[in-house]
Amino acid sequence: MRTAPYGSWLSPITSELITRSTIRLSALHLDGDDVYWTELRPREAGRTVLVRRAKSGEISDVTPEPFNVRTLAHEYGGGAYTVHKGIVYFCNFADQRIYKQKLGGKPEPLTAAAKVYWADLIVDEHRNRLLCVQEDHSVAGQEAVTTISSVSLEDGSVEMIIAGNDFYAYPRLSPNGMFMSWMSWNHPNLPWDESFVWAGNVGSDGQVSNMRQIAGAPGESVFQPQWSAGGDLYYVSDRSGWWNIYKHTDYEGEFAVAERDAEFGQPLWIFGYSTYAFSGEDRVVCTYGHRGIWSLAEVHPENNELIDFDLPFTDFSFIKANANKAYFIAGSPTEPPAVCEWDLKTKRCQVIRSSGDIDVEAGYFSKPQPIEFPTTGGRMAHAFFYPPKNRDFKAPDAEMPPLLVKSHGGPTSAASSTLNLAVQYWTSRGFAVVDVNYGGSTGYGRDYRSRLYNSWGIVDVEDCVHAATHLVEHNMVDPDRLTISGGSAGGYTTLCALTFHKLFKAGASHYGISDLEAMTKDTHKFESRYLDRLVGPFPLARQVYEERSPIHHVEKLHCPVIFFQGLEDKVVPPNQSQMMVDALRKRSIPVAYVKFEGEQHGFRKAENIRRALDGELYFYSRIFKFDLPEKIEPVEIEHLDEDKIKGRS
Repeated sequence: MRTAPYGSWLSPITSELITRSTIRLSALHLDGDDVYWTELRPREAGRTVLVRRAKSGEISDVTPEPFNVRTLAHEYGGGAYTVHKGIVYFCNFADQRIYKQKLGGKPEPLTAAAKVYWADLIVDEHRNRLLCVQEDHSVAGQEAVTTISSVSLEDGSVEMIIAGNDFYAYPRLSPNGMFMSWMSWNHPNLPWDESFVWAGNVGSDGQVSNMRQIAGAPGESVFQPQWSAGGDLYYVSDRSGWWNIYKHTDYEGEFAVAERDAEFGQPLWIFGYSTYAFSGEDRVVCTYGHRGIWSLAEVHPENNELIDFDLPFTDFSFIKANANKAYFIAGSPTEPPAVCEWDLKTKRCQVIRSSGDIDVEAGYFSKPQPIEFPTTGGRMAHAFFYPPKNRDFKAPDAEMPPLLVKSHGGPTSAASSTLNLAVQYWTSRGFAVVDVNYGGSTGYGRDYRSRLYNSWGIVDVEDCVHAATHLVEHNMVDPDRLTISGGSAGGYTTLCALTFHKLFKAGASHYGISDLEAMTKDTHKFESRYLDRLVGPFPLARQVYEERSPIHHVEKLHCPVIFFQGLEDKVVPPNQSQMMVDALRKRSIPVAYVKFEGEQHGFRKAENIRRALDGELYFYSRIFKFDLPEKIEPVEIEHLDEDKIKGRS
């Protein structure tokens, strides 16, 4: 092994490798013996392609160029397609119309061009129509109107079915087509705060009557209502403090299925999530999480016995099943996410499609170490710690590694233990990384998730600070080279940590929030009232918004920051980054600003993903004065006085 300073190690895990060799897998669907999923491909300018594995085992693209299977409903999308008897129905990103495509044929538009977004598509074969969530933006200057509507498969005509609530998800039909269930919620709640499950009778005219509330109450979150093959309605609820599966029948009432202090659900950021599926009438295949680690299991509702499957994965999503097999997307600390098939009889697992064709030896991969650490108020918080790892290099004996604290988005989301090349990019170069599941994160029960209520910008920030402090106190990282980075809500946590605390020496904000008040006026419907619960009702709590907005306290920020921003972002508009950059410029604080034309919330194009990774590394190399072993396109850093930077350290 060669000896070289941390940060300067040569790594085979390059930004070019990441964008060339990796795709983002999502949205599994079964149609008979065929398996479908979507692939977001950075090398195709971020296009999302529908892919099919046929019964023969052949894998092929379904949607041709330039079609992009993506909906803008809720801005985050999801549930953008469905398949029924070999016919695909999907939302196309460019015009947001629903298209119909027979296998081997060309996509044909089904809906008319309009300012309407569609999601959560299912086929109602009893009435020859699609059932969908419809988000209507046709009235300028007014909030979009969300309904559950039908689309005729004959002529594309639209008919409203369910209306009156602010949001809907999961329109689902019973096997005989006589009943429909759905989920709803209203401002100022998001679905993981308070939501409801409904059911109703579907008449021959397609309309729903006898609508009744099945589940949900103040302070209760529900998730994924779904009918079993036997016609019973299941759903997930956190009424016990944990998202558990419940079964509802007219003759038995309702009861918990395999009740555990574990999470069988997840926050509904995108349409179409599924954490359980039915294999026959009497078996449920499900995934559940405990302390950030997920398992796959089966449960028989009659005895509530939960039986774990022996699988090498630690994260599962998009569970689907039939009588013999279960399908899911799964990953582990040593394997990237993959579409997998699990034979329920032989107990054999087959990887159908991996998200990464990675020819990198294990000696370059750092494995996550779950850590629990003390934080404010005598409570404990959670994270995954990744020490530096590169089989070819070691650091000088007296040197400690720089630390990169990752603050995830959401903020009601969670860091995953699955192999993430964007993390390995840093650890294989000599950085330590801690991926923090701060208070408010999913996977640790409702009480943990609720820590962020009225405390965003405080609890999350303090947990990130305490994670870094914990590692410093245990002599695992260099206290003079602590950095923090995050995107979206994680970008806000990053900017707050840099502004209101003196621990970090540099940071990176990827499309992060700097002005909370601006978010109440300039964001999309789904999150337009999110801050009521995280910060306080506006304008009543305006003073709190100002107190927690970095833009109003930029005089407290004394360390270098780099910003990355998509110029078509409607979740966190570009002015959020621009205001912060301008304020730092006025104070002559070292600052860099990288803007991406054509990008929205999160970066999808290969060249921009590469630029963000390499640009952040280049930025830290200049701030902490370590040499890079490879040539990286420079980033312009304004007001960089390297003598002053050295003095700050």
